Amino acid sequence: MNIDSEKWISEELHEECGVFGIFGDDIIAPARACYNGLLALQHRGQESCGISVNDRGVITGYKNMGLVSEVFNNEVLNGLGGQIAISHVRYSTAGGSVRENSQPLVMRYVKGTIAIAHNGNLTNAYEIRRELERRGAIFQTTIDSEAIAYLIARERIRTASVEEAVARTMEQIEGAYSLLVMSPKKLIAARDPHGFRPLCMGRLGESVVFASESCALAAIGAEFVRDVEPGEIIVVSSEGIKSIRTAEAEKARKSLCVFEYIYFARTDSVVDGISVYESRKAAGRILAREFPVEADIVIGVPESGIDAAIGYSEESGIPYEKGIVKNGYIGRTFIKPTQQERANSVRLKLNPLGSVLKGKRVVVIDDSIVRGTTCDRIVKMLRSAGAAEVHLRISSPPFIWPCFYGTDIPSRGELIAVKHTVDEICALTGADTLGFLPPDKLGEMLGGKCSGFCDACFSGRYPTEIPDKMLDGKERGGVDFDKRLPENDRTACTGKQEN
Repeated sequence: MNIDSEKWISEELHEECGVFGIFGDDIIAPARACYNGLLALQHRGQESCGISVNDRGVITGYKNMGLVSEVFNNEVLNGLGGQIAISHVRYSTAGGSVRENSQPLVMRYVKGTIAIAHNGNLTNAYEIRRELERRGAIFQTTIDSEAIAYLIARERIRTASVEEAVARTMEQIEGAYSLLVMSPKKLIAARDPHGFRPLCMGRLGESVVFASESCALAAIGAEFVRDVEPGEIIVVSSEGIKSIRTAEAEKARKSLCVFEYIYFARTDSVVDGISVYESRKAAGRILAREFPVEADIVIGVPESGIDAAIGYSEESGIPYEKGIVKNGYIGRTFIKPTQQERANSVRLKLNPLGSVLKGKRVVVIDDSIVRGTTCDRIVKMLRSAGAAEVHLRISSPPFIWPCFYGTDIPSRGELIAVKHTVDEICALTGADTLGFLPPDKLGEMLGGKCSGFCDACFSGRYPTEIPDKMLDGKERGGVDFDKRLPENDRTACTGKQEN
């Protein structure tokens, strides 16, 4: 999150990232393991990446702008020797895409050196930063991760261990965070009391591994052990593994971001015990029951729309076909930092299969409509390829509220569902019909297995208090703050639209 001016909230978008760390043994090369883990987490951030290593208490690292495969090569990795490592992939806010803001952050202070990798977004970062600056702190970046590092360093001076410093820091920070902290002798993983962002633990031989998603564990051949619990601190050292449950964990309501299942997480990941693939298929089945239509084929928009399309096909009996081909070398449009980059990427990354679409009544499943940048181009693309009808189904509810916990949901003024009814969105996209996943079906999508999730971007029910400084820039966002769509206009349009 950028905090580089008094208007930092209203001008910037938030970030979604991925973290990976390993406390290695004599066989595993931690930097190589991090490299492979970051490749598996590349979908969570495509602008910068970094690896920090600990070689017998000396912490060094390398980070730069670009994809993992662009930043790291054999020469760089060979120079990153050590026994412990943490790593990070990031996509930034607009204006914050600079090397200084890439992670992990390495900080030297009176007790030595620590490195930190952070996924999430603090809601009280502005207040913390200003308080630290008043006490003389000089910040080198514009990300809230640096404020976390400062707090840990300050608390470490007052405490007997790094883990106690992390615990005391967690009492002061609010919002979403999954953290990896590396000290000269320890690797520490911590997850916020609400569990907004995923974090899991695995084993590879005698090595202990942490990752944002289980797919990264599989990428290095590690065995999944369990998820890090909300409000939990796990400490790994030469003495073994220790778990600490913070007092905040008992008070907070679990609020895992439901958008992890809809879009962010990789389809082969299991997050908090729930299969991402199965949840997306379930969303498709719900859409088929809620918004049936006579059609010839069902297709999905790659990648996260494909799983929901399979579910829709299974439930409806309409054959599933591959109707859109994706250029895998183009990044995800949702996490591009500017509107123009998002628009250009749609044209470059997706191509219709005319032989499949020509003359067909098509149901096309996509994961979300946020700004409306992509869906109208997809509908036009399908029609230009010969589709006779295009029925658009969305495997998430309409976005009508911004996110303050690290997902790239912009101000309300940029959300198409705030300014338009579903009928109007359907007309704007050029689709014949449009249906969104009903908000009250999110729990069903997760198979009734989730003990608590955050759906604030769909409902406006935020699990934590949001400071006025953040509200000024995000909720009001150029539209009437109290404007809400009637409940019966929120999810479906089934009338024929004029094109």
